[in-house]
Amino acid sequence: MSLAVPFLIRLRQFNALTKPRVIQLIVFCALIGMVLAVPSVPSWDEVKLGAWACLGIWFVAGAAAAFNCLVEKGIDSRMKRTAWRPTAKGELSDAETLVFSTLMCVVGSWILYALVNPLTMWLTFATFVGYAVIYTVILKPLTPQNIVIGGASGAMPPVLGWAAMTGDVGPEALILFLIIFLWTPPHFWALALYRVEDYRKSGLPMLPVTHGNEFTRLQVLLYTFVLFAACLMPFIYRMSGWFYLVSAIILSVGFCGYAFALWRNYSDELARKTFRFSLIHLSLLFAALLIDHYL
Repeated sequence: MSLAVPFLIRLRQFNALTKPRVIQLIVFCALIGMVLAVPSVPSWDEVKLGAWACLGIWFVAGAAAAFNCLVEKGIDSRMKRTAWRPTAKGELSDAETLVFSTLMCVVGSWILYALVNPLTMWLTFATFVGYAVIYTVILKPLTPQNIVIGGASGAMPPVLGWAAMTGDVGPEALILFLIIFLWTPPHFWALALYRVEDYRKSGLPMLPVTHGNEFTRLQVLLYTFVLFAACLMPFIYRMSGWFYLVSAIILSVGFCGYAFALWRNYSDELARKTFRFSLIHLSLLFAALLIDHYL
């Protein structure tokens, strides 16, 4: 029993490195891409293929998150939101974190290459490099547009899911990519608005730090308008029907409403609500796509 307790604690520490809640959303969005890529009810072989793809994507995404924790351990230690992470607290060494991230990436890449298809593996690995290296190491500390440019990596999951099932990247997958790409800036900037002091202490050039609260609120509002238009594209392209359209309009009006209220009369509590609604918006939007697919 005495040996089991430290083992479980260690396991929880390594699991925390993978940012489980973020990974859940990534895998969910990838799963939506898989389901939409199959015209009818998936066969048993397609279900197995999708399961392997989800597992492989989970491993590689977890590896990217762990590498991010390693690179940003100093920044994380200065921010209340992230000071609890095992790397920030010194509970896991750099070597342990690097080995864990490398093993996760290798195992996930092997699963995708051997059990799914090479295209999915290379796209997933490119996403790993985009997030762990280009975004975390280069963009995030250098430019307030880090979220916009780096958002390309976060928008890849449905593309990965689509590639896993079809072996290629169709226009439908690119539409899903565009939705997440445009959703990412208002989502993260809403968070940055009420965590601005954390980001200022960390030294990261987040938009509220470099350009101020008012400018950031305007950008959140403008992006929700553009996102609204992008959310209509699945219906316009005829990859979805009326159920999705109604759902997308309701959710997008809600997001725009929060952004407009935030722009007109700022408060930290409203910024928190906007951030939380952005998560609801994306989750329900993709759930509506899934439901509409089978109507």
